[in-house]
Amino acid sequence: MAGGIGSRFWPMSKNDCPKQFLDFFGTGRSLLQLTYDRFRQMIAKENILVVSNRQYKELILEQLPELNEDQVLLEPMRRNTAPCFYYAAERIRSRLREKGIEDASMVVAPSDHLILKEGDFLESVRRGLDFVEQGDVLLTLGITPSRPETGYGYIQKGEGTGDLRKVKAFSEKPNRELANVFFQSGEFLWNAGIFMWSLSSIEKAFKMFLPDIVTLFERGESVFGSKEEEGFISEIYPICQNISIDYGVLEKASNIHVLSAEFGWSDLGTWGSLHELSAKDENGNATIGGNVVLNDSKGNMVVSSGERLVVLQGIENCVVAESNGVVLVCKLDEEQKIRQIVNDVSVKFDGKYT
Repeated sequence: MAGGIGSRFWPMSKNDCPKQFLDFFGTGRSLLQLTYDRFRQMIAKENILVVSNRQYKELILEQLPELNEDQVLLEPMRRNTAPCFYYAAERIRSRLREKGIEDASMVVAPSDHLILKEGDFLESVRRGLDFVEQGDVLLTLGITPSRPETGYGYIQKGEGTGDLRKVKAFSEKPNRELANVFFQSGEFLWNAGIFMWSLSSIEKAFKMFLPDIVTLFERGESVFGSKEEEGFISEIYPICQNISIDYGVLEKASNIHVLSAEFGWSDLGTWGSLHELSAKDENGNATIGGNVVLNDSKGNMVVSSGERLVVLQGIENCVVAESNGVVLVCKLDEEQKIRQIVNDVSVKFDGKYT
């Protein structure tokens, strides 16, 4: 999944080049490319699909030249994750029919997450695939929490023993008090948004919980993989239900399981999470870009993406980000306001800076 706009990383992440296409750590590879590299270790390149917004087609093919155009599924507009998932499932199903194959297993993952322990991650995916091949089950990966985090959704573990359990409940991002309760209980995991299931299992779940989406896509069963596919998708997406896979399917399903894992995961969703993961100086400052000077400053996340010099004097616990003519200065503990700031700037300046 590579269609997000990453507004919480503004101004570095903008509508024409969101965070999944950026190289945050100076590795020479964007988050999308790192995700591709990770899965390429266990999945043949011809079996990798990228689902994104139509406006990012050229960016994706530029960053992943190994892929053919027909491996990039393009949405004409954003309709949350459930339609995206079903679109991918239908394309896979059309491939299976061509090859005379009845079923296959799917891994669905965001393109903009950071995973530090790739070996552990791939082992978790292999275990997960082994599990979903055994029957009609849906599986999500849950991350063992290291702190009472308010920025992630949570999964409550249910029946079972060990690290593979049925899901008892999903929870949205909690406040600080509730996050402490979740963390102390030992019953909750962070929701990583990484899923595995067989094609037949997810289609059965959609027919049960989101039949309107199924009905829409069934109208074009014969066009998937053909030249008519793009036109068909453009026709049905405006009337497709705007709903997440979590709310539309997973929170209602009785066959959803969670595999507990720990592989150095972060959804890299905020400047604060980037600050936490980045190397820091003796005063807790993290910097991206070389043109930064810090005096009497502590606990900051500073980004200089161009040739401009960024100097901080007596600044503490802020994000200071300079990119393409825009400078953001915001307290790290108030960065949840950045989305609204981006909306306000977009309206005031007619999208010029967003």
